[in-house]
Amino acid sequence: MVFSSLIFLFLFLPLTLFVYYVSPAGLRNAVLLFVSLVFYAWGEPVYIVIMVFSTLFDYVNGLLIDKYRSRKGVARTIFVGSIAVNLGILGFFKYYGFLVDNLNQLFGLSIQAAALPLPVGISFYTFQTMSYVVDVYRDKIPVQRNLLSFGTYITMFPQLVAGPMVKYGDIAHQLADRSVTLDRFGEGAALFVRGLAKKVLLANNIGLLWASVKATPADELTAASAWLGIIAFTFQIYFDFSGYSDMARGLGKMFGFDFMENFNYPYMSRSVTEFWRRWHISLGSWFREYVYIPLGGNRAGMLNQFRNLLVVWFLTGLWHGASWNFVVWGLYFGFFVTVEKLFLLRWLQSKPRMVGHAYTLVIVTIGWVFFEFEKLSSATAYIGTMFGFGAHGFADKRTWYDLSANFLLLIVLALCSTPFPSKALAWLTARFQRTGVIAVPAVYFVLLFLSTAYLVNATYNPFLYFRF
Repeated sequence: MVFSSLIFLFLFLPLTLFVYYVSPAGLRNAVLLFVSLVFYAWGEPVYIVIMVFSTLFDYVNGLLIDKYRSRKGVARTIFVGSIAVNLGILGFFKYYGFLVDNLNQLFGLSIQAAALPLPVGISFYTFQTMSYVVDVYRDKIPVQRNLLSFGTYITMFPQLVAGPMVKYGDIAHQLADRSVTLDRFGEGAALFVRGLAKKVLLANNIGLLWASVKATPADELTAASAWLGIIAFTFQIYFDFSGYSDMARGLGKMFGFDFMENFNYPYMSRSVTEFWRRWHISLGSWFREYVYIPLGGNRAGMLNQFRNLLVVWFLTGLWHGASWNFVVWGLYFGFFVTVEKLFLLRWLQSKPRMVGHAYTLVIVTIGWVFFEFEKLSSATAYIGTMFGFGAHGFADKRTWYDLSANFLLLIVLALCSTPFPSKALAWLTARFQRTGVIAVPAVYFVLLFLSTAYLVNATYNPFLYFRF
C-alpha cells in the first residue's frame, strides 16, 4: 500500500485516524502498532516476519546491553552480534543475488541464486534498529523497556517504507507523551496534501516524459532529447521522493510526532556538498553519525579523511541498490565532494551564485543517469548521447514536440523546486488575512481534488524508492 492510492486515502487513513482518536491515550501506541502491521502486511504478508524479528531481536539486545553495561566485554559481544545479525539479514535479502552473480563472473562459477523479492522498507527499518542499538551501547539514550513503545517506533507506518529515517532519541519522549491540537493536525494535513500533489501531479506527469525517452532506442535519440529526458527524471525523482517524505512528515504530525525534514530544496544548491546536505537529509546524517565519524571523520589527517569519504560514498551507493551502477553513482558524488573539499568549494564561493548553481545542476543531472540505468554500458551510452556521441542529431520533431508539450509543466516544476510557492502562500495569508484564511484552505482542497481525480484513472503511479 502506498500513500498515493485511493485505498489509503479514503479507507485506511480515515479508519486509522478515527480509531486512533477515539482510543484512550494509553492505548494509542497499541493502535498505531496494530495498524502499522496491517499496513505492511497489506503488500508483504510473509516478510512482516522479518520486521517483527528485527524489532524483537534489537529490543532484547538493548535490554541486555544495558544490563551488562558494567561488563564491557559482554556488552561489546552483544553489540557486535546485533550489528552482525542485522547486516546479515539486510545482506541476504538485498545483496545475496548480487554477490553470487559477481562471484560467478569473477571465478567462472555457476552457483545458483534464488530470486528473492526485496522486503519493502528493509533498508530503512534495519538502519533504525541498528542506530538504536548503537546509541544504547554508547549510552547516548536510555534503553526502552516498553516493548509496545519500541515496536511502535520501528513499525510506525508513516515512515516505515521510505523514511525519513528516525533516530530513537529524536522521538523517545513523543512515544511516551504526545498531544495534537487542531492547528497541529491541520499543519500535518496541509503538509500531507502538499506531498501528495508533488507526487501525483508533478512527479507522475513528468515521469511519463522520462519513461518515453528512456524507452527510445539509443540510435534514435537526439542530444537535446537525451538532456530533456534526464532533466525530466531529475524532477521526477525529487518530487516523487520529497513528496512521499512530506506525506510521511504530515502523517506524523497528525499522530503527534515530529519527524526531521528530509529535503530542503536541494536543487537550489551551489555545490555538490551543499546538495547532499539538502537531499535525503536523514540518510546523510545517519552515515555521518554512524559511519563517517566512527571511522575518524576529518580528525586524522587528509588521507584518512579521503579514505573515510570513500567508504561512506561507496556504502551510500550500495545502500540504494545491489547493482554496480549504484556503487558508481555513490563514488561519482564522492569524487566531487572530495574535489570540493580540496579546492573547488573555495573557488565556487568566490564566484557569482549562478556559477555554482549551474555547476551543481549539471553534475547532479548527469549523476542521475548512473542512478537510473542498471547497466553501466547503457548509462555511459546515454551520457555519450547527451554530449553528441552517437546521437541522432541535435534535435528533431519529437524533441520539439516533447519540449512544447511539457514546457508549462517544466516551468511549474522549476518554480516548485524553490521556496517560491510556500512563500507565496505565506504572503497571501499575511497580506489578505481574511481572504487568506479562506483562500489557502481552498488551495489545498483543489490540490487534493486534482490529485484524487488523477488517481481515479491513473495507469502510471510508480514509487521510485520502493526498490530501496
